[in-house]
Amino acid sequence: MPKLTIITIVYNNVRDIERTINSVLNQTYKNIEYIVIDGKSTDGTLEIVERYKNQISKIISAPDKGIYDAMNKGLALATGEYVLFMNSGDELYDEQTVEDIFDSAPAADIYYGETEMYNDNWESLGRRRHEAPEVFNWKSFQYGMNVSHQAIYIKRSIVENYDLKYKYSADIDWIIKATKKASNIVNVHRYVAKYLVGGMSKKKHRESLKERFDIFTKYYGLIPNILNHVFIAGNLAFYFVKHRRTND
Repeated sequence: MPKLTIITIVYNNVRDIERTINSVLNQTYKNIEYIVIDGKSTDGTLEIVERYKNQISKIISAPDKGIYDAMNKGLALATGEYVLFMNSGDELYDEQTVEDIFDSAPAADIYYGETEMYNDNWESLGRRRHEAPEVFNWKSFQYGMNVSHQAIYIKRSIVENYDLKYKYSADIDWIIKATKKASNIVNVHRYVAKYLVGGMSKKKHRESLKERFDIFTKYYGLIPNILNHVFIAGNLAFYFVKHRRTND
């Protein structure tokens, strides 16, 4: 029964933090180290976190240099064999999620699954537009980020710190780096996360897209990346016409 470190990053999210905490604490899988990194919230968030201090392994509340700096703080404290980021507002899919993931195959380098999207009123928008691929490797993001950050469990021994030169898309770079080192990647063939649509990459959408383009160019080359983005744009347009939303 491997130990999983789940890290929650939060800053001034009094509305959603308790939902996220409970989705972790209610897991049937018990070998979980839970770390909450708060960016010195001033809206009552920390008071809610403190209510659960006897069930949370580590709580840090201090100013940070942004979300990925906070994530690096979490990684520095992690002692689990695997790490998962479940940020405030998101949830593990159900109480059996972690147990099912580790039951799916022994000792994988990476486990991944499907994500269900939710709007601001916590109403389901259905599966992410980018369906998790049947087989996943470091080249799988060529046509978009088809496995979400909340839906990927990675062996801590193959992860690096987030590169702080990326302010909005460092998670893509982080996942690609880890998958390049992984030899055994397992699709668990189930929904594993509920994702609250929004976040910094949506609020700073143009900057996020530029960073994403730069990251993909770094790994896949400029010309292939340009051609891939034509394909990505076509897929997005088709999905939007059909569903009237992007769901990513």
